[in-house]
Amino acid sequence: MINKMSDRLQPPSSSHKLRIFTDGNDDYTYILPECFGNDKIEYGQLIKIREKGTVVRKERRIIFGDPELKEINTTDVENFNGILRERVGRLVRETKCFSKKKRKLIGAINLFQFYWNFMNKFDREGSPAMLEGISNHVWSWEEFLHYHYAV
Repeated sequence: MINKMSDRLQPPSSSHKLRIFTDGNDDYTYILPECFGNDKIEYGQLIKIREKGTVVRKERRIIFGDPELKEINTTDVENFNGILRERVGRLVRETKCFSKKKRKLIGAINLFQFYWNFMNKFDREGSPAMLEGISNHVWSWEEFLHYHYAV
């Protein structure tokens, strides 16, 4: 995952640092500096303290750089994970809709990602692809299903 992330991002620099916030998984404290260098990242962790399965408080920790403590949050990722589980039945825990083959799961997630980025308007001025300048319109299912691209 980190390798794919580094392939798709502009390389961070000491003047344009990469900002990453995660849960308390310590693996990130080793792999992020290895991939990006700890002088080029601002990395913070949000750790949920649970008692009897209920979150009682959250601790924010600065690991690298100097992000503001109040900005350290994982809400966006947790929200998107919830949306994925809600809309892609194969990702629901303890379901009959599980994928028996990895390529089927990848296909289902790719299809959802296309829908989410190119077809979903989010009550704004367009789709996320439009906001990023990748598309100039909101796609329809008909357009998606009949699209031909050069190989």
